[in-house]
Amino acid sequence: MRSPALRHVLTHLITPLLMCVGMGLAYMGAFVTPEPHHLPVAVVGTGPEAKVFAQSVEDEAGDALDVRTVPDRDRAVGLLRSRDITGAYVPSAQAPEVIVATAASDMGAMAVEKVFAPVAERQGVPLKVTDVAAPVAADPTGQGLFFLMIAVSIGSYASVAVLGGAGGALPMRSRALLTLGVSVVVSGIGALLAGPVFHLAHHDLAGVWALAWLYSAGILLIGVGLHTFLKRWTTLAMMVLFVMLNFTSSGGLFRPELQNGFFGTLHAFWNGAGFVEGTRSLLYFDGDGLGRTVVTLIAWLVAGLAVTAVAGAYERTRTAPAAPAGEKREAEEEAEEAVGV
Repeated sequence: MRSPALRHVLTHLITPLLMCVGMGLAYMGAFVTPEPHHLPVAVVGTGPEAKVFAQSVEDEAGDALDVRTVPDRDRAVGLLRSRDITGAYVPSAQAPEVIVATAASDMGAMAVEKVFAPVAERQGVPLKVTDVAAPVAADPTGQGLFFLMIAVSIGSYASVAVLGGAGGALPMRSRALLTLGVSVVVSGIGALLAGPVFHLAHHDLAGVWALAWLYSAGILLIGVGLHTFLKRWTTLAMMVLFVMLNFTSSGGLFRPELQNGFFGTLHAFWNGAGFVEGTRSLLYFDGDGLGRTVVTLIAWLVAGLAVTAVAGAYERTRTAPAAPAGEKREAEEEAEEAVGV
């Protein structure tokens, strides 16, 4: 190709085109056809009739449901609050009841209601629906935490291009300190959005901020460290790690039981799931499961520290003359492109 300018433009077009393909595959693969996959539900009762009913429901649903029996309603509520099940059915000839926890998953609660509503219809009696963990009035679907995660994510990964590109002349130690400072600001913005602005966090706002800081700092440190090696491809790598794979597996819109096995598996250890499930645990489930999600976020933070440390060591081994004007301009273009994503 004879025109350097045209080659430069075409080369830079690779990133947005790959983003287009990746976002389409990830979002449409994760969200377009949500279906239950081994959705855990319970039937309340210990007698032969309850066991036969539970088995018939599971046989009819196939792989869509995993049905167990529990001895009483209190046990079912406990399993819902620990998010070991998505819903429970209390059989009754006069007043059958479905128990759900909408704050854990609005879509999951709807799926459970859809499963058991025909049973009540065949009996000719109304189905009572009891929500033992309803989200706050300001977030009726419980999906506000997912959009909070998106805001914190964008603030974090967009800052990577500035810190790694425009800040490339600074030593890694300085960039790492700036990164920690930016993570405090980004998580502070997240806490303001969650509390005073949109009232998603009706208590424990300091805990929400702490989770947001762990989440943001992990993303920023990984990104700043990767920038040393990937340069202008860092934006694409960040989009893959913290948008395509992250948003889709977070459980913010659909719990893993409503997704295919790939995204359901990522949910177990990806950092977006750690943030969303951690804030849910803190705000709606009395901290149940919070420790596990904090460990997930700390693991990503440690990974970020390790990547940054390796990048710093690598940079120190190189001779570091002043960057040529072309490289400086490329860094500036990269920062502008990423902030505009």
